[in-house]
Amino acid sequence: MSKYMDLYKEKLTTPAKAVQCVKSGDWVWYGAFTMAPPALDAALADRVGEVKDVKVKGICTLFDAQVGVRDPEHKSFIYHSGHQSAHDRHLSDKNLCYYIVGNYGLSPHNLNNGSMGWPNVAMVMTTPMDENGFFNFGPSCSYIKDVCDLAQYVILEVNENVPWCIGAMKEAIHISEVTHIVENTVPMRAFPAEIPATPEEKQIANLLVERIQDGSCLQFGIGGMPQTIGKILAYEANLKDLGIHSEMFADCFVDLVEQGVVNGKKKNVDTGKITYTFAIGSQRMYDFMDKNPVCLTYPVDITNSTERIGLLDNMVSINNAVQVDLFTQINSESNGPRQISGVGGQLDFTIGCIKSKGGQSYICMTSTRSSGGKLISRIVPTLSPGSIVSVPRHYASNIVTEYGIVNVAGKSLYARAELLISIAHPDFRDELVKAAQDLNIWTKTNKID
Repeated sequence: MSKYMDLYKEKLTTPAKAVQCVKSGDWVWYGAFTMAPPALDAALADRVGEVKDVKVKGICTLFDAQVGVRDPEHKSFIYHSGHQSAHDRHLSDKNLCYYIVGNYGLSPHNLNNGSMGWPNVAMVMTTPMDENGFFNFGPSCSYIKDVCDLAQYVILEVNENVPWCIGAMKEAIHISEVTHIVENTVPMRAFPAEIPATPEEKQIANLLVERIQDGSCLQFGIGGMPQTIGKILAYEANLKDLGIHSEMFADCFVDLVEQGVVNGKKKNVDTGKITYTFAIGSQRMYDFMDKNPVCLTYPVDITNSTERIGLLDNMVSINNAVQVDLFTQINSESNGPRQISGVGGQLDFTIGCIKSKGGQSYICMTSTRSSGGKLISRIVPTLSPGSIVSVPRHYASNIVTEYGIVNVAGKSLYARAELLISIAHPDFRDELVKAAQDLNIWTKTNKID
């Protein structure tokens, strides 16, 4: 340990000194999700006016990136996000953050072939160094090791509160690969263990639980509804031997393990393990993950590999959507042209479930949303202008609202329209039928009239 500590002390510096390696024209990459480095971000923002055309990239940063906030005229920095968090959306609305389009699972490929721009400087929050000279990337393996491998400078923001997350590859970095180290003891960015679900979301959750069988392998997206499903599975559903292979580690996974519902015995790959690439949740969840051999983190091109997902029998993928049109195009990431999140791994898991023996993919949404006190249907004739197609109609299968589950895979346009209208809010069904007729995707054989 002593030889590593000497090296550690040599590389230890202040945030202000560490960020001096950034020069005009550089690409700077932050750690993803909970592992974005707040002290380094603030120090870099202090250099507004000193450098020019520095492009900074984060992924779902869980605080307002100061390189965006403190440089509204882009004198020095342009801040980008690979998946919009609430903080990123807030900045985007002020033209202080710009979305980088991309499928999450393909990000390592796009990075390594140069499509995303070569990272000159990597700035990442990590655990403290262990006795072997390694720092762990905590609950965000993602593809940050690939970024560090390509970067000329690697700056670590060491935080003793980061949980050590056991991984199979690329979950840690050795001190010999690091150029600068800073220390910043701050709490992990924690979120409520339970996100309140609406009555409609609870109804959707109950419909989905009926489709899950003993031995199924689960993937949950983010939000109140997946958490509700997890709670029902943990305490009410009387299921057993479930497994988890998920992009995101969610709070409800802790309940599922502690209640003995999830043990991974039936998983074809990584038997007995919960596999994931990032986690956002409560402090209880971070404590559970810390050096827990049940949890196994992988880079995103492993967790989101459609081939690997397809190897898992009875894979069940549950994700959310914003809007679906009568042609069954699925928008899960924008309100019109306004980017509100990103596609993440939704398409990866949708395709992976098609390849899985007994696999089922579910895209879920409440049938309506409220805007300015007005009820608006999420099932629409055509997507709103500027809306993004997150899942093409060719891959759409099970679509869910509180009014039921329909499988549109392999169906004609008029059959898809009829199925969607059957799970739309009753107040909108007549006008959707009229719209389907106007769009020439309705026939006299359709049953809803």
